[in-house]
Amino acid sequence: MDSVLLHGEAEGYIQSLEKMALRDIGSQRWFRQHEYIEKLNMQAILNASANQEEFIKDLFVSLGKIPTLVHAMILTEIWKHKVFPIICKLQDFNTKSTFLLYMVIHHEATIINLLETIMYHKESSEAAGDSVLDLLDYCHRKLTLLAGRSVSGQILTEDRVTHTQQSDTTSLQDLQRQSDMLEFEISVKALSVLCSITDHIESLSVSVLSRMLCTHNMPCVLVQLVENCPWNRGTLEKYTEGKWRPVLPEDQLKLSKHDGQVWMALLNLLLKPDCQRKYDFNSFNKTQLLKLRGFLTDVVIDQLPNLLDLRHFLSHLALTDPAAPKKDLILEQVPEIWNDIVTENSSKWKAIAKHQVTHVFNPSESELREQASRLAQTYNLDVMENLIPEKPKCGACGRVGAKRCSRCQGEWYCNRECQVKHWPKHKPACKLMAEAIEKPQEELNISS
Repeated sequence: MDSVLLHGEAEGYIQSLEKMALRDIGSQRWFRQHEYIEKLNMQAILNASANQEEFIKDLFVSLGKIPTLVHAMILTEIWKHKVFPIICKLQDFNTKSTFLLYMVIHHEATIINLLETIMYHKESSEAAGDSVLDLLDYCHRKLTLLAGRSVSGQILTEDRVTHTQQSDTTSLQDLQRQSDMLEFEISVKALSVLCSITDHIESLSVSVLSRMLCTHNMPCVLVQLVENCPWNRGTLEKYTEGKWRPVLPEDQLKLSKHDGQVWMALLNLLLKPDCQRKYDFNSFNKTQLLKLRGFLTDVVIDQLPNLLDLRHFLSHLALTDPAAPKKDLILEQVPEIWNDIVTENSSKWKAIAKHQVTHVFNPSESELREQASRLAQTYNLDVMENLIPEKPKCGACGRVGAKRCSRCQGEWYCNRECQVKHWPKHKPACKLMAEAIEKPQEELNISS
């Protein structure tokens, strides 16, 4: 499979993206934009995995739509924190389907995943303009939440339910739990975006540098992540490629992708000349940074040789007291997206929730049929399987899968014996997944 979208289709989708109001979330106009972003994300993943020309990134840069993506992501973040909890508490809310609510909850994850692919490139950071500050603040919120939950032992260590596993019968309480599990995945993606921003720090404004080092003290936030390593569950499991996976004995000392991103971000923020001139190596920051020496073992440096420079720098830092940075008078830019959205809606959270319960998340049968048709096209299993780089594995023994469950289409097996053996465990999930697939098809049949 070469493409999900043609170049002209992708250009049309990106050109049509627009900033929306909080009240519009979940509407038909919003749903159509969500569908576009999902397809663009699939194409970006496909291009990256196949090392093809990344025309999605080029189109976002040339059309100047990266700030629109950042706005949509922060808008959804605010909705999840301010409006969704109110919706869950409304006693008169009795929707026929919670799937649209799940789409809104998942929207933030889709955008951060797309931004992870786009922001890897220097020209994307430059094209983002002032919205880089908003994106930086977003990453800081997610990483401090990740570090805090890791310290308190609140990291959810089970895989979230995917689109094809989501059932219309899911309760609002289950949706809240899904939102919490999704928050971990989003935070890990935010780390990747932050790492890309630090890679291109020389080409960004002084305001970005100042906010990263002085306002948010990102080096100390990253030290917390090194100490607590939220994507590791002891030596038993690691979070990789969106799943908690068992760690083989020979891989226990191997750095994960997320470990590498933390170390590369620290390397950029502590060793780049502009950063060293700007950062205040006061007694507190110095004490925090020197904790890293205990983690910079020979095994780690063998995997990331660049970290040898960081170890030398920390050894020198332990023996010296760097001068405080100069207090220059600078007219500093500040992020605006979060504050503008909150200010505009600060007294309207409950009114927005009631409006959406009545007019958005309680669709008519005809609207449900239309949504079912679009979802069946957007989340086509055959399309999505082409985006997965690894071959499917048997759900019972872990070997390469040769056939999949004929009912739910979501689980693979290497032979009939494994399928029969795994059936008691798979049966509940199979029922949920099959309903999620069959109901949209039934809706289509009724409409025709």
